[in-house]
Amino acid sequence: MAEIPSPDVLLARLAEHRGLSIEDLSRLAAVPEAGLRAVLDGAAPDPSLLKRLAPVLQLHVEDLFVIASVPLPQEMTPLDPRAGGEAALLARNAIGLPRQDRERLRRIAAALPQQDRIRPTPEPPPYMKYPQGPGGLVMRLLANRNLGWSAGAKTFLSLTGRYWSAATYGQVGHGEVELTPDLQADYATVLGIRADDLSVLTGIGLPDGHRPPPRAAVEVAGLVRGVRRLTRHQVRELADTAEHELRVP
Repeated sequence: MAEIPSPDVLLARLAEHRGLSIEDLSRLAAVPEAGLRAVLDGAAPDPSLLKRLAPVLQLHVEDLFVIASVPLPQEMTPLDPRAGGEAALLARNAIGLPRQDRERLRRIAAALPQQDRIRPTPEPPPYMKYPQGPGGLVMRLLANRNLGWSAGAKTFLSLTGRYWSAATYGQVGHGEVELTPDLQADYATVLGIRADDLSVLTGIGLPDGHRPPPRAAVEVAGLVRGVRRLTRHQVRELADTAEHELRVP
C-alpha cells in the first residue's frame, strides 16, 4: 500500500509548489523562522502556526490540520454528524441552479446562525479510520466536509457524474481501490481543492488533458464545505430552498 510522506515533507512540498522559501513563509505568515524550520525538520506543528500558514499556502485551515496530521480543535470540526446526508441533498439540488441562485443560496447559508456545540465531537467509527496513504488523505479531507461514504458517493455523483457505491469510496480510503489520476481529479472537485495541489500532496499525477471543473461544481463544493458548521435541520432547509424556492420552473 502506498504511503504519503510525513507532514513536514508535505508542508515543504506545498511551499515549493507556491514558489515560497522558508524566509517567504516566515514573513508572509508572521511566524518565527526558527520555529518554521523546526517544523520543516520534523517537529510537530503547533496549531497556531498552521492557522497562520493556511492562508499563505492558499488552503483552508481545517484542511491544513488534516494534511499535517494534527487533530482538529472542537470548534473546527463539523458541528452535526447527522447533517452529511442533507449536505449531499443540498449539492444535488443546487448543482442545476442558475449561477445567481447559487450565489443567493450561498448568502443565505452564510447568514444562518452558528449554534454552539452541545456535545463533544464523536470519534470516527473504525471503518472511517484510514491508513496514511493517498486514499486515506482524500477520505479524511472528505470527512472534514461532513461527508461519509454514502453522502460522499452522492455528492460525487452530483458534482462529477461518477457513480460508485459508498463502499467503494471506503475501499479507496483503505488502499483497496487505487486512487488514479482521474479519480483524484474528481476528489479535487468535490473537496474544492485545486487538482495540482492535491497532486503535490499525494504524489499522483494529473490526468492527461486535465481541465478545471465547471464553475457550478466549484461553487457547490464551496457551499457544501460552508455548511459543515450548521445543524442537520439548517442544511435540510437550505436543500429545500434550493429545490422549491430557487429552481427555475
